[in-house]
Amino acid sequence: MRSYPIEIVGEAVLNGLLTGSIYGLVALGLTLVYGVLHIINFAHGALLTLAMYAAFVAWKVFGLDPYVAILPLVPMFFLLGYGVQRFVIGPASRGEDSNILLVTLGLSIVIENMMLAIFRSDTLTVQVPYAMEVVELGPMLLSFPRVAGFGVAFVVAAVLFVVLTMTDTGRAIRAVAKERTGAALVGINVNHVYAVTFGIGAACLAVAACLLLPFFYVTPRVGNAFVLVAFTIVVLGGMGSVVGALLGGLFIGVVESLSGLYFGDSLGQIGIFLIFILVLLFRPTGLFGAKA
Repeated sequence: MRSYPIEIVGEAVLNGLLTGSIYGLVALGLTLVYGVLHIINFAHGALLTLAMYAAFVAWKVFGLDPYVAILPLVPMFFLLGYGVQRFVIGPASRGEDSNILLVTLGLSIVIENMMLAIFRSDTLTVQVPYAMEVVELGPMLLSFPRVAGFGVAFVVAAVLFVVLTMTDTGRAIRAVAKERTGAALVGINVNHVYAVTFGIGAACLAVAACLLLPFFYVTPRVGNAFVLVAFTIVVLGGMGSVVGALLGGLFIGVVESLSGLYFGDSLGQIGIFLIFILVLLFRPTGLFGAKA
């Protein structure tokens, strides 16, 4: 194994933390949907892809910077997620969890093929003036888009924490997650809560897409790679745990960065999936959540 100066290792760790915050944001939507609906959303990666294409179109057609595009895309994707759950997934699944899995899988296939038909298989990127800029932290150089992504991701996480803990909607979401039947008996509209939760998950993906676009490419299946990492984060942090998703994202970002440094970019994700296997073997509950 190659050895590196402490400055290089420290830079890799910090860049891993920065990237991990965006991973955590992607995982946040996945774990929130699982925590309330108790199903894995197989359309999560496809919705991230759709959000990245939406941010690309906003830049290409309307001249919106990806960070500025967060403002219109968040409400748009919240409404999209709400509508998909309320009018597609909910009615099609007929209340059966196994049907929900199949519906979200079918939705994923439809979205991916729709993107493939519209944009072909070309790799698309945006050209923004700050894409290659760095932030100096002593002897270490940090990518500016990743620093910005870190800050925005934690603002979003803080806002989501306030919504879930201090609002009536958040209390309703937590009540349905804890006991669906009991929540319905006290007058909570469970179907509406499901749709709101799905909408919040989609809105988180819209933010993540806009944060990724300045330093990452978009293809019709780009979301699949991120959702694999996100699923590892959810298992590590604990299924349904919001805090676990954020902390797990940071940890996985560091592991990926250090694995890439010591084993090369082609093997950068080997550490992630090794952790995935070890967690399932020795701590299937994850760090904070219920059993996966």
